[in-house]
Amino acid sequence: MFESAELGHTVDKARYEAEAAQLRTDLLNVQYELKEAGRFPVIVLINGVDGAGRGETLHLLNEWLDPRYVETRAFGVPTEEEHERPPMWRFWRDLPPRGKVGLLFGSWYSLALQGDDGQGRIVDEISEHRAASIVRFERMLADEGALLVKFWLHLSKKAQKNRLETLEDDKKTRWRVTKEDWRRFEEYDRFRRVSEHLVRRTSTGDAPWHIVPGLDDRYRSLTIGRILLESIRRRLDLPDHTRRSAEPPLFHGRLDERNVLSALDLTLSLPKKTYNEELKQLQERLGRLSRHKRLRDRSVICVFEGNDAAGKGGSIRRMIQAIDPRQCSVVPIAAPSEEERAQPYLWRFWRKLPRQGRFTIFDRSWYGRVLVERIEGFCTTADWMRAYSEINDFEAQLVAHGAVVVKFWLAISSEEQLRRFEEREKVEFKRFKITEEDWRNREKWDEYSEAVCDMVDRTSTDIAPWTLVEANDKRYARIKVLRTVCERLEAALA
Repeated sequence: MFESAELGHTVDKARYEAEAAQLRTDLLNVQYELKEAGRFPVIVLINGVDGAGRGETLHLLNEWLDPRYVETRAFGVPTEEEHERPPMWRFWRDLPPRGKVGLLFGSWYSLALQGDDGQGRIVDEISEHRAASIVRFERMLADEGALLVKFWLHLSKKAQKNRLETLEDDKKTRWRVTKEDWRRFEEYDRFRRVSEHLVRRTSTGDAPWHIVPGLDDRYRSLTIGRILLESIRRRLDLPDHTRRSAEPPLFHGRLDERNVLSALDLTLSLPKKTYNEELKQLQERLGRLSRHKRLRDRSVICVFEGNDAAGKGGSIRRMIQAIDPRQCSVVPIAAPSEEERAQPYLWRFWRKLPRQGRFTIFDRSWYGRVLVERIEGFCTTADWMRAYSEINDFEAQLVAHGAVVVKFWLAISSEEQLRRFEEREKVEFKRFKITEEDWRNREKWDEYSEAVCDMVDRTSTDIAPWTLVEANDKRYARIKVLRTVCERLEAALA
């Protein structure tokens, strides 16, 4: 696959100087068009063989482009903060917004080749799971509108050795060659075999690889500049709506009218005395668990979804009363801001993930994509249909890194919701809880119920199951929530 990059391509100085000036002008012009349109981000990945010019390419693009609209990220050994979150977290949070170019030096490909710690020897082989997860992640970025331009800079083994020796022989560049560089040179054959498999496996229609010879600096620079220019131009020439919009086949309704919500017994309740006794016991139990020494290497992520006025806030308050406030945070989710709309829909949740030993409670969550965005038409059918698998992938990465993911749907009947709405309008200190939007959502009760059933069917997994809470009685609901959290923590810490 890399053979064509070893043919000794060169460009003479006169041709380079003649073409580079026009190329720089064209790149600036297309960059300003990108910024003005604000329709999509450009994510440029710079990977390849040591000594093939990755650093020089990064500096070149920063010189040729307007730095105001470029975000450059170089990823080295993970920091302590990054180690405490899923390996992909540091890449998730640094994606460029729409209208900008992001230059990523080192990326999820370095992670795949060197293991989750981002350092050390090259892995012996790339697992199919790791390659497939990269393909799914990049497809998600493409579906969200991003343009991925991936460069793999290649050198032959002989050329790499010559490059390292040349740098070492020059006093001005000797500092650039380390023992680690020579150690990696000894792994060249393994690196080539493994990286060729990875490049072949992850070169897709959504995000193809561009193999660029790294031997001649001038040839490399012109090639990369032209590819980037033409990629952005072609994308700008496409219609505004470039994401997949085909209508997937859907089946609405169930033949016997039974579903996960209608099967709930909403008459379940708890006497006040029993509630007070169990509340005290469960809060003490949760408090002990939250301080367990084994939790220092884990995080806890609780997701609260439910019907409007189902009692999410009350259940959350009873939960955080048992946890040290320095250890716990609550993230209320409202409509996305302008900054958040310029990123993939999961971006605003990626940024809020807790460190190890911490609790984060999401009062509404990433499931808005398959609930309110689906019902209100804020995204296409194809968008919310693909979100199920993207959410499952996301939660699988959380759990694989040690997170305990606990998800609640608090369910009440339509009659109970109406009673609570009317009560909120009458009681002065509860009026802030009721809005015109709440009343409007009631008119779509059946549509939301169908969306909830689909959500549970498609995203309740062994590693992150949904807990459906019968919430017509608030006391019963709060106790079930607390008991579930305790049981999930005990199981994870056992």
